[in-house]
Amino acid sequence: MGYKNGRDFLPASLLKQLQDYIQGEIIYIPKKEQTRAGWGENNGTRQTIQRRNFEIYRLYENGSTVPELIQTYHLSEDSIRKIIVKTRSVAAGQH
Repeated sequence: MGYKNGRDFLPASLLKQLQDYIQGEIIYIPKKEQTRAGWGENNGTRQTIQRRNFEIYRLYENGSTVPELIQTYHLSEDSIRKIIVKTRSVAAGQH
């Protein structure tokens, strides 16, 4: 964010109006509202983790134990169990 002199880019009428409210001070003008991408949506991380979580759930449903999944994916027991519970509810919603 850089400092810009209003005289250099604002129309004279707008500059005069702004001077009625504030003179000689620095003012921040925020960007227009924009929809921000969610975490991991632009670089594919979100999809990678979702695929991993479905794989963990699939392996668990096919007989892999939690300790085996911990060893394979290097995640804590709590993380593995949360993934299984959350993915189970997502999978149940797809049927």
